[in-house]
Amino acid sequence: MKCIRFSHSGGDKRPEPRSRKSIWNLSSSGGSNPDNARRSGSEANSQTDASGSGQGSPASNFLLSSSMRQNELKVFSFAELKAATRNFHRTHWLGEGGFGCVYKGFIKVNRTDGTESKVEVAVKQLNGKGLQGHKEWLSEIRYLGVVDDPNLVKLIGYCLEDDPRGVQMLLVYEFMPKGSLEGHLFRRGPPVLPWEARVKIALGTARGLAYLHEELQIQIIYRDFKTSNILLDDSFGPKLSDFGLARLGPEGGDSHVTTAVVGTVGYAAPEYVHTGHLTAKSDVWSFGVVLLELLTGRKALDKNRPKNEQRLLEWVKPYISTSRKFHLIMDPSLEGHYPLQAAQKMASLAASCLTRQPKARPKMSALVEGLKQVLAIPVPDGDGTECKENTPQKLEKFHSDPGVTREKLSVWKMFTVPKLVKT
Repeated sequence: MKCIRFSHSGGDKRPEPRSRKSIWNLSSSGGSNPDNARRSGSEANSQTDASGSGQGSPASNFLLSSSMRQNELKVFSFAELKAATRNFHRTHWLGEGGFGCVYKGFIKVNRTDGTESKVEVAVKQLNGKGLQGHKEWLSEIRYLGVVDDPNLVKLIGYCLEDDPRGVQMLLVYEFMPKGSLEGHLFRRGPPVLPWEARVKIALGTARGLAYLHEELQIQIIYRDFKTSNILLDDSFGPKLSDFGLARLGPEGGDSHVTTAVVGTVGYAAPEYVHTGHLTAKSDVWSFGVVLLELLTGRKALDKNRPKNEQRLLEWVKPYISTSRKFHLIMDPSLEGHYPLQAAQKMASLAASCLTRQPKARPKMSALVEGLKQVLAIPVPDGDGTECKENTPQKLEKFHSDPGVTREKLSVWKMFTVPKLVKT
Protein backbone atom coordinates (compact mmCIF):
# COMPACT_ATOMS: atom_id res chain seq x y z
CA MET A 1 0.00 0.00 0.00
CA LYS A 2 1.65 3.18 -1.18
CA CYS A 3 1.81 6.50 0.57
CA ILE A 4 -0.32 9.16 -1.10
CA ARG A 5 -1.05 12.84 -0.86
CA PHE A 6 -4.76 13.28 -0.18
CA SER A 7 -6.30 15.18 -3.06
CA HIS A 8 -8.41 17.60 -1.02
CA SER A 9 -5.41 19.08 0.75
CA GLY A 10 -3.29 21.87 -0.60
CA GLY A 11 -0.02 23.29 0.48
CA ASP A 12 2.97 21.11 -0.24
CA LYS A 13 4.57 22.07 -3.53
CA ARG A 14 7.02 20.15 -5.56
CA PRO A 15 10.58 21.26 -4.77
CA GLU A 16 12.05 23.84 -7.11
CA PRO A 17 14.43 22.48 -9.75
CA ARG A 18 18.02 22.57 -8.59
CA SER A 19 21.18 23.10 -10.53
CA ARG A 20 23.26 20.03 -11.07
CA LYS A 21 26.19 21.95 -9.70
CA SER A 22 24.49 22.46 -6.35
CA ILE A 23 25.99 19.81 -4.08
CA TRP A 24 24.78 20.48 -0.54
CA ASN A 25 27.19 20.26 2.35
CA LEU A 26 25.26 18.74 5.23
CA SER A 27 27.54 20.22 7.86
CA SER A 28 27.40 23.78 6.57
CA SER A 29 25.02 26.54 7.50
CA GLY A 30 23.29 28.94 5.17
CA GLY A 31 22.02 28.54 1.63
CA SER A 32 23.58 25.16 0.92
CA ASN A 33 22.09 23.50 3.99
CA PRO A 34 19.48 20.85 3.08
CA ASP A 35 17.11 22.18 5.73
CA ASN A 36 16.95 25.48 3.84
CA ALA A 37 16.59 23.84 0.46
CA ARG A 38 13.82 21.63 1.77
CA ARG A 39 11.35 24.34 2.69
CA SER A 40 8.79 25.48 0.13
CA GLY A 41 5.14 26.46 0.13
CA SER A 42 2.95 25.89 3.18
CA GLU A 43 5.10 22.96 4.23
CA ALA A 44 7.94 25.41 4.79
CA ASN A 45 5.72 27.73 6.77
CA SER A 46 4.42 24.94 9.00
CA GLN A 47 7.93 23.59 9.43
CA THR A 48 9.12 27.00 10.52
CA ASP A 49 6.32 27.16 13.06
CA ALA A 50 7.23 23.71 14.37
CA SER A 51 10.91 24.47 14.54
CA GLY A 52 10.54 27.55 16.69
CA SER A 53 12.08 30.91 16.04
CA GLY A 54 13.70 31.66 19.38
CA GLN A 55 17.32 30.82 19.90
CA GLY A 56 17.72 28.04 22.40
CA SER A 57 14.22 26.59 21.83
CA PRO A 58 13.91 22.77 22.00
CA ALA A 59 13.42 22.64 18.23
CA SER A 60 16.50 24.75 17.47
CA ASN A 61 18.57 22.68 19.90
CA PHE A 62 17.32 19.53 18.21
CA LEU A 63 18.22 20.81 14.75
CA LEU A 64 21.66 21.82 16.02
CA SER A 65 22.30 18.36 17.42
CA SER A 66 20.93 16.91 14.18
CA SER A 67 23.46 18.94 12.18
CA MET A 68 26.27 17.70 14.43
CA ARG A 69 25.14 14.10 14.14
CA GLN A 70 24.92 14.38 10.33
CA ASN A 71 28.67 14.96 10.28
CA GLU A 72 29.07 11.42 11.60
CA LEU A 73 27.25 9.90 8.62
CA LYS A 74 29.44 8.36 5.95
CA VAL A 75 29.44 10.15 2.59
CA PHE A 76 29.45 7.62 -0.25
CA SER A 77 30.34 8.27 -3.86
CA PHE A 78 27.86 7.20 -6.51
CA ALA A 79 30.52 4.87 -7.93
CA GLU A 80 30.83 3.14 -4.54
CA LEU A 81 27.11 2.46 -4.36
CA LYS A 82 26.94 1.31 -7.96
CA ALA A 83 29.65 -1.21 -7.17
CA ALA A 84 27.98 -2.21 -3.90
CA THR A 85 24.73 -3.06 -5.70
CA ARG A 86 26.29 -4.42 -8.92
CA ASN A 87 25.05 -1.36 -10.80
CA PHE A 88 21.64 -1.63 -9.13
CA HIS A 89 21.12 -5.07 -10.60
CA ARG A 90 17.62 -6.51 -10.46
CA THR A 91 18.84 -9.46 -8.39
CA HIS A 92 19.68 -6.95 -5.65
CA TRP A 93 16.28 -5.27 -5.80
CA LEU A 94 14.41 -5.34 -2.46
CA GLY A 95 11.38 -3.15 -3.06
CA GLU A 96 9.96 0.18 -4.21
CA GLY A 97 8.11 3.05 -2.55
CA GLY A 98 7.24 6.69 -3.09
CA PHE A 99 10.92 7.61 -2.74
CA GLY A 100 12.29 5.14 -5.26
CA CYS A 101 13.82 1.67 -5.31
CA VAL A 102 15.73 -0.08 -2.54
CA TYR A 103 18.61 -2.46 -3.27
CA LYS A 104 20.72 -4.82 -1.24
CA GLY A 105 24.41 -4.02 -1.31
CA PHE A 106 27.76 -4.79 0.28
CA ILE A 107 30.16 -2.12 1.51
CA LYS A 108 33.67 -2.44 2.87
CA VAL A 109 34.32 -1.38 6.45
CA ASN A 110 37.59 -1.16 8.33
CA ARG A 111 37.87 -3.26 11.46
CA THR A 112 39.75 -2.22 14.56
CA ASP A 113 42.49 -4.74 13.74
CA GLY A 114 43.17 -2.99 10.41
CA THR A 115 41.48 -5.57 8.20
CA GLU A 116 38.52 -5.00 5.92
CA SER A 117 35.19 -6.81 5.93
CA LYS A 118 32.04 -6.61 3.86
CA VAL A 119 28.78 -5.54 5.47
CA GLU A 120 25.29 -5.93 4.04
CA VAL A 121 23.38 -2.67 3.61
CA ALA A 122 20.17 -1.42 2.04
CA VAL A 123 20.59 1.34 -0.55
CA LYS A 124 17.63 3.57 -1.34
CA GLN A 125 17.85 5.48 -4.63
CA LEU A 126 15.75 8.55 -5.39
CA ASN A 127 13.39 8.20 -8.30
CA GLY A 128 13.85 11.51 -10.10
CA LYS A 129 10.25 11.40 -11.32
CA GLY A 130 8.80 10.88 -7.86
CA LEU A 131 6.77 13.70 -6.28
CA GLN A 132 8.01 13.00 -2.77
CA GLY A 133 11.62 12.09 -3.22
CA HIS A 134 13.52 15.37 -2.72
CA LYS A 135 11.81 16.32 0.53
CA GLU A 136 11.83 12.77 1.85
CA TRP A 137 15.56 12.39 1.22
CA LEU A 138 16.23 15.49 3.29
CA SER A 139 13.75 14.47 5.98
CA GLU A 140 15.36 11.07 6.40
CA ILE A 141 18.77 12.65 6.98
CA ARG A 142 17.34 15.26 9.35
CA TYR A 143 15.62 12.72 11.61
CA LEU A 144 17.42 9.39 11.19
CA GLY A 145 20.68 11.32 11.25
CA VAL A 146 20.12 12.25 14.90
CA VAL A 147 17.87 9.66 16.55
CA ASP A 148 19.41 6.67 18.28
CA ASP A 149 17.13 3.88 19.42
CA PRO A 150 17.23 0.09 18.93
CA ASN A 151 13.72 0.17 17.49
CA LEU A 152 14.59 2.62 14.71
CA VAL A 153 16.53 1.58 11.62
CA LYS A 154 20.07 2.96 11.51
CA LEU A 155 21.09 5.38 8.77
CA ILE A 156 24.72 4.70 7.84
CA GLY A 157 25.29 7.37 5.24
CA TYR A 158 24.20 9.07 2.06
CA CYS A 159 25.25 10.03 -1.46
CA LEU A 160 24.62 13.37 -3.14
CA GLU A 161 26.54 13.70 -6.37
CA ASP A 162 26.34 15.25 -9.82
CA ASP A 163 25.99 12.79 -12.65
CA PRO A 164 25.39 13.13 -16.41
CA ARG A 165 21.83 11.95 -15.73
CA GLY A 166 21.23 14.50 -12.97
CA VAL A 167 21.82 14.79 -9.22
CA GLN A 168 22.07 11.36 -7.64
CA MET A 169 20.48 11.19 -4.18
CA LEU A 170 20.80 7.96 -2.21
CA LEU A 171 20.60 6.77 1.40
CA VAL A 172 22.39 3.81 2.97
CA TYR A 173 20.84 1.91 5.89
CA GLU A 174 21.60 -1.12 7.97
CA PHE A 175 20.24 -4.23 6.24
CA MET A 176 17.17 -5.89 7.79
CA PRO A 177 17.29 -9.52 6.62
CA LYS A 178 13.69 -10.53 7.39
CA GLY A 179 12.18 -7.73 5.32
CA SER A 180 8.95 -5.98 6.29
CA LEU A 181 6.20 -7.04 8.67
CA GLU A 182 3.79 -6.67 5.75
CA GLY A 183 5.57 -9.46 3.87
CA HIS A 184 5.24 -11.91 6.77
CA LEU A 185 1.83 -10.99 8.16
CA PHE A 186 -0.09 -11.12 4.89
CA ARG A 187 1.83 -13.98 3.33
CA ARG A 188 -0.26 -16.72 1.76
CA GLY A 189 0.83 -20.03 3.20
CA PRO A 190 3.59 -20.98 5.62
CA PRO A 191 5.53 -20.01 7.55
CA VAL A 192 3.00 -18.30 9.78
CA LEU A 193 4.09 -15.45 12.03
CA PRO A 194 3.48 -16.89 15.53
CA TRP A 195 1.58 -15.11 18.28
CA GLU A 196 4.56 -14.33 20.49
CA ALA A 197 6.46 -12.79 17.55
CA ARG A 198 3.46 -10.58 16.77
CA VAL A 199 3.29 -9.26 20.31
CA LYS A 200 7.05 -8.63 20.43
CA ILE A 201 6.83 -6.72 17.15
CA ALA A 202 3.97 -4.62 18.53
CA LEU A 203 5.93 -3.95 21.71
CA GLY A 204 9.12 -3.01 19.87
CA THR A 205 7.37 -0.59 17.53
CA ALA A 206 5.48 0.93 20.47
CA ARG A 207 8.82 1.58 22.14
CA GLY A 208 10.11 3.20 18.97
CA LEU A 209 7.14 5.55 18.76
CA ALA A 210 7.35 6.30 22.49
CA TYR A 211 10.98 7.30 21.98
CA LEU A 212 10.03 9.70 19.17
CA HIS A 213 7.07 11.18 21.03
CA GLU A 214 8.31 11.38 24.60
CA GLU A 215 12.06 10.90 24.99
CA LEU A 216 13.69 13.56 22.81
CA GLN A 217 14.22 17.29 23.22
CA ILE A 218 11.48 17.84 20.67
CA GLN A 219 8.63 15.58 19.71
CA ILE A 220 8.85 13.79 16.36
CA ILE A 221 5.64 12.66 14.69
CA TYR A 222 6.29 9.66 12.45
CA ARG A 223 3.20 10.21 10.26
CA ASP A 224 3.35 7.00 8.22
CA PHE A 225 3.12 4.08 10.64
CA LYS A 226 2.13 0.92 8.76
CA THR A 227 3.25 -2.69 8.34
CA SER A 228 5.39 -2.01 5.26
CA ASN A 229 7.49 0.50 7.25
CA ILE A 230 8.24 -1.98 10.04
CA LEU A 231 11.39 -3.91 9.17
CA LEU A 232 12.56 -7.08 10.92
CA ASP A 233 16.03 -8.29 11.87
CA ASP A 234 17.27 -11.89 12.05
CA SER A 235 15.34 -12.58 15.26
CA PHE A 236 12.21 -10.72 14.06
CA GLY A 237 13.09 -7.68 16.15
CA PRO A 238 11.23 -4.68 14.66
CA LYS A 239 12.63 -1.33 13.58
CA LEU A 240 10.78 1.65 12.16
CA SER A 241 12.04 2.75 8.76
CA ASP A 242 11.24 5.43 6.19
CA PHE A 243 11.20 8.80 7.96
CA GLY A 244 10.45 10.71 4.78
CA LEU A 245 7.13 12.02 6.12
CA ALA A 246 8.26 12.63 9.71
CA ARG A 247 7.58 16.06 11.20
CA LEU A 248 8.56 18.00 14.29
CA GLY A 249 5.69 18.10 16.74
CA PRO A 250 4.04 21.23 18.17
CA GLU A 251 5.78 23.35 20.78
CA GLY A 252 5.39 26.67 22.53
CA GLY A 253 1.87 25.85 23.71
CA ASP A 254 0.57 24.88 20.27
CA SER A 255 -1.82 21.94 20.27
CA HIS A 256 -0.99 20.69 16.79
CA VAL A 257 1.03 21.21 13.62
CA THR A 258 -0.91 22.29 10.54
CA THR A 259 0.44 20.62 7.43
CA ALA A 260 -0.56 19.26 4.05
CA VAL A 261 -2.24 15.89 4.48
CA VAL A 262 -0.11 12.95 3.40
CA GLY A 263 -0.12 9.34 4.49
CA THR A 264 -1.59 5.98 3.61
CA VAL A 265 -5.30 5.29 3.19
CA GLY A 266 -6.55 3.06 5.97
CA TYR A 267 -3.91 4.18 8.48
CA ALA A 268 -4.24 7.97 8.65
CA ALA A 269 -6.17 9.39 11.63
CA PRO A 270 -9.57 10.85 10.64
CA GLU A 271 -9.04 14.25 12.29
CA TYR A 272 -5.75 14.64 10.41
CA VAL A 273 -7.35 13.72 7.09
CA HIS A 274 -10.22 16.14 7.63
CA THR A 275 -8.34 19.16 9.03
CA GLY A 276 -4.60 18.73 8.42
CA HIS A 277 -4.05 19.09 12.19
CA LEU A 278 -1.22 16.73 13.07
CA THR A 279 -0.38 15.52 16.59
CA ALA A 280 1.38 12.54 18.12
CA LYS A 281 -2.07 11.03 18.65
CA SER A 282 -2.28 10.66 14.87
CA ASP A 283 0.51 8.08 15.18
CA VAL A 284 -1.40 6.41 18.02
CA TRP A 285 -4.40 5.93 15.73
CA SER A 286 -2.19 4.29 13.09
CA PHE A 287 -0.68 2.06 15.77
CA GLY A 288 -4.17 0.86 16.70
CA VAL A 289 -4.84 -0.08 13.09
CA VAL A 290 -1.64 -2.15 12.96
CA LEU A 291 -2.57 -3.90 16.23
CA LEU A 292 -5.81 -5.02 14.57
CA GLU A 293 -3.84 -6.24 11.55
CA LEU A 294 -1.62 -8.31 13.85
CA LEU A 295 -4.69 -9.84 15.50
CA THR A 296 -6.68 -10.57 12.37
CA GLY A 297 -4.06 -11.17 9.70
CA ARG A 298 -6.08 -8.79 7.50
CA LYS A 299 -5.01 -5.56 5.80
CA ALA A 300 -6.42 -2.21 6.85
CA LEU A 301 -7.87 -1.85 3.37
CA ASP A 302 -8.22 -4.87 1.09
CA LYS A 303 -10.12 -4.44 -2.17
CA ASN A 304 -9.83 -8.16 -2.89
CA ARG A 305 -12.26 -9.08 -0.10
CA PRO A 306 -16.08 -8.89 -0.20
CA LYS A 307 -17.35 -5.33 -0.04
CA ASN A 308 -18.45 -5.55 3.61
CA GLU A 309 -15.01 -6.87 4.63
CA GLN A 310 -12.74 -4.50 2.72
CA ARG A 311 -12.30 -1.96 5.55
CA LEU A 312 -10.81 -3.68 8.56
CA LEU A 313 -12.10 -1.22 11.16
CA GLU A 314 -15.67 -1.60 9.95
CA TRP A 315 -15.45 -5.38 9.73
CA VAL A 316 -14.19 -5.97 13.28
CA LYS A 317 -16.71 -3.70 15.05
CA PRO A 318 -19.47 -6.31 15.56
CA TYR A 319 -16.97 -8.84 16.91
CA ILE A 320 -14.50 -6.87 18.98
CA SER A 321 -17.13 -5.45 21.33
CA THR A 322 -18.76 -8.85 22.03
CA SER A 323 -16.68 -11.40 23.91
CA ARG A 324 -18.70 -14.32 22.56
CA LYS A 325 -17.86 -13.41 18.96
CA PHE A 326 -14.33 -12.27 19.55
CA HIS A 327 -12.68 -15.48 18.36
CA LEU A 328 -14.16 -14.87 14.89
CA ILE A 329 -11.79 -11.97 14.17
CA MET A 330 -8.59 -13.84 15.04
CA ASP A 331 -6.18 -14.79 12.26
CA PRO A 332 -7.15 -18.36 11.29
CA SER A 333 -3.56 -19.12 10.31
CA LEU A 334 -2.66 -19.06 14.02
CA GLU A 335 -4.82 -22.20 14.39
CA GLY A 336 -5.70 -21.32 17.96
CA HIS A 337 -2.10 -21.01 19.14
CA TYR A 338 -2.63 -17.85 21.16
CA PRO A 339 -3.89 -17.08 24.68
CA LEU A 340 -7.42 -15.73 24.43
CA GLN A 341 -6.95 -13.36 27.37
CA ALA A 342 -3.86 -11.84 25.75
CA ALA A 343 -5.61 -11.42 22.39
CA GLN A 344 -8.53 -9.67 24.09
CA LYS A 345 -6.22 -7.38 26.00
CA MET A 346 -4.41 -6.48 22.78
CA ALA A 347 -7.74 -5.76 21.08
CA SER A 348 -8.70 -3.53 23.98
CA LEU A 349 -5.47 -1.57 23.53
CA ALA A 350 -6.21 -1.25 19.81
CA ALA A 351 -9.70 0.07 20.54
CA SER A 352 -8.31 2.66 22.95
CA CYS A 353 -6.10 3.95 20.10
CA LEU A 354 -9.06 4.23 17.74
CA THR A 355 -11.28 6.58 19.70
CA ARG A 356 -12.77 9.57 17.91
CA GLN A 357 -11.26 12.15 20.27
CA PRO A 358 -7.45 12.33 19.88
CA LYS A 359 -6.95 13.49 23.47
CA ALA A 360 -8.67 10.34 24.73
CA ARG A 361 -6.11 8.08 23.03
CA PRO A 362 -3.31 6.79 25.28
CA LYS A 363 0.31 7.83 25.11
CA MET A 364 2.68 5.37 23.49
CA SER A 365 4.45 4.80 26.82
CA ALA A 366 1.13 3.58 28.29
CA LEU A 367 0.71 1.23 25.33
CA VAL A 368 4.22 -0.12 25.96
CA GLU A 369 3.19 -1.06 29.50
CA GLY A 370 -0.03 -2.64 28.26
CA LEU A 371 1.79 -4.76 25.68
CA LYS A 372 4.26 -5.93 28.33
CA GLN A 373 1.26 -7.38 30.15
CA VAL A 374 0.05 -9.02 26.94
CA LEU A 375 3.47 -10.59 26.35
CA ALA A 376 3.55 -11.94 29.92
CA ILE A 377 0.47 -14.12 29.29
CA PRO A 378 1.79 -17.56 28.18
CA VAL A 379 0.76 -19.23 24.95
CA PRO A 380 -1.28 -22.43 25.61
CA ASP A 381 0.51 -25.73 25.17
CA GLY A 382 -0.64 -28.45 22.84
CA ASP A 383 -2.48 -28.09 19.54
CA GLY A 384 -4.25 -24.84 20.32
CA THR A 385 -7.63 -26.39 21.03
CA GLU A 386 -8.03 -24.14 24.06
CA CYS A 387 -8.44 -21.21 21.70
CA LYS A 388 -10.08 -23.07 18.83
CA GLU A 389 -12.91 -24.12 21.09
CA ASN A 390 -13.77 -20.63 22.32
CA THR A 391 -17.29 -21.03 21.00
CA PRO A 392 -20.28 -19.11 22.39
CA GLN A 393 -21.29 -22.23 24.32
CA LYS A 394 -17.87 -22.47 26.01
CA LEU A 395 -17.87 -18.79 26.88
CA GLU A 396 -21.37 -19.14 28.35
CA LYS A 397 -20.07 -21.96 30.53
CA PHE A 398 -17.16 -19.75 31.59
CA HIS A 399 -19.54 -17.06 32.86
CA SER A 400 -21.73 -19.52 34.78
CA ASP A 401 -18.87 -21.48 36.35
CA PRO A 402 -18.96 -20.88 40.15
CA GLY A 403 -15.17 -21.30 40.23
CA VAL A 404 -14.62 -18.23 38.09
CA THR A 405 -13.25 -15.45 40.27
CA ARG A 406 -13.93 -11.75 40.03
CA GLU A 407 -10.42 -11.29 38.66
CA LYS A 408 -11.14 -13.69 35.81
CA LEU A 409 -14.43 -12.00 35.04
CA SER A 410 -12.62 -8.67 34.82
CA VAL A 411 -11.09 -9.95 31.57
CA TRP A 412 -14.49 -9.64 29.93
CA LYS A 413 -15.06 -6.13 31.22
CA MET A 414 -12.21 -4.81 29.12
CA PHE A 415 -14.56 -4.71 26.18
CA THR A 416 -16.51 -1.70 27.39
CA VAL A 417 -14.43 0.19 24.84
CA PRO A 418 -15.12 3.23 22.67
CA LYS A 419 -16.62 2.63 19.23
CA LEU A 420 -14.30 2.43 16.26
CA VAL A 421 -14.83 5.07 13.61
CA LYS A 422 -14.37 5.23 9.86
CA THR A 423 -11.09 6.48 8.40
